Amino acid sequence: MLDIKFIRENRALIERAIKNKKVKIDLDALYKLDDSVRELRATDEALRAERNKVAKLGKSGAETGKKIKDKLAKLEPKLNESTEKLKELLMFLPNPPAKDVPVGKDESENKVLRKVPGIKCKVGDKEIKDHHTLGKNLDIIDTEQAGKVAGSRFCYLKNEAVRLQFALINWIMEILLKENFTLIIPPVVEKFSVAQGTGYFEALSDDAYHLANEDAILVGTSEQSVVPYEMDKILNENDLPKRYLSYSTCFRREAGSYGKDVAGIMRQHQFDKLEIVSFVRPEDSDKEHDYLLSLEEKIMKELEIPYQVIKMCTGDLGLPAVRKYDIEAWMPSQKKYRETHSVSSCTDFQARRLNIKYRHKDGQVEFVHTLNGTASAMGRMIVAIMENYQEPDGSIVVPKVLQKYMGISKITNKNCLE
Repeated sequence: MLDIKFIRENRALIERAIKNKKVKIDLDALYKLDDSVRELRATDEALRAERNKVAKLGKSGAETGKKIKDKLAKLEPKLNESTEKLKELLMFLPNPPAKDVPVGKDESENKVLRKVPGIKCKVGDKEIKDHHTLGKNLDIIDTEQAGKVAGSRFCYLKNEAVRLQFALINWIMEILLKENFTLIIPPVVEKFSVAQGTGYFEALSDDAYHLANEDAILVGTSEQSVVPYEMDKILNENDLPKRYLSYSTCFRREAGSYGKDVAGIMRQHQFDKLEIVSFVRPEDSDKEHDYLLSLEEKIMKELEIPYQVIKMCTGDLGLPAVRKYDIEAWMPSQKKYRETHSVSSCTDFQARRLNIKYRHKDGQVEFVHTLNGTASAMGRMIVAIMENYQEPDGSIVVPKVLQKYMGISKITNKNCLE
């Protein structure tokens, strides 16, 4: 969370952040509560100091000591309650956007930075099939049976779709191992208090799956449990940047998305992701952001999928991010770009909440900066490949970079395993 001293010294900045990120929070109530906590804490400290003096008087100070003890007993619950309320309010204060982020109310005001060409779909506009139709015809995606088993927005990946997913995993792992990323598979269950530390809306809202009778949620994206891997630690400056490539299943209720992308696997309650997470020195934060974006673009370029890079406006940023880029892949059946990747810089916002620091060579200790991005959202990448690489006969060409991992160059009915 933001430091209360920083909040008080930068009220105008915080007010703009609240307005531009569309967060509903009463800043005046927060300041009033902080004043109350300060007063209660000062009284508590004064009483404890007085009690220590009285204790030195022995029996002659016993009666006064008892009175002080009674006062402290009444004060402590008030102090604890007020401190907890203040902490809850601070949890919902947003990280102020970076100066270069465009101000805007929602995704309609995001800025297109560049469009990058790729392969051209061989199928004419009138004959293009969406991934849902292709998947059903090739027997590689089954949402109908998944609906009977689990409900809407779930799927069975089958046959070559499974092989395609693992080809993407192995290929991307090979790329990022050369970049000195550490491989990690994190828990998909996270204590709610830890989820609060990462600061994601989906973890703090109804979009998360909460476990019954447990103070825990299922992660909505794997960095929610990868960033806390370093919580309560002091890292060595020589170990930074520290980078992780994580693989996990993720879960989202998709609250508020009724009617959107119901068919197929574009918007699922359960999906798999390869995620990249970095811990860096503050002065390296912006450079690392550009670097992670370049890795995501490298993946898209080598897959030869047409895409565009978007810079998110303030109204489309979450609580933790000061800056965020999206990569959107061209989807031929929809005749538009759809998000497949994102990469965010969170400065020290998460590190403060999770107590992640690093030690300088001179012994000084300060908070690290954290960044995260998508190496591959499996479902959406499979969709992008299927639609862009479809052939007039309904088969799908396997991207060249993935052919050695799949052992085939094309997905057809004949190639599908029974």
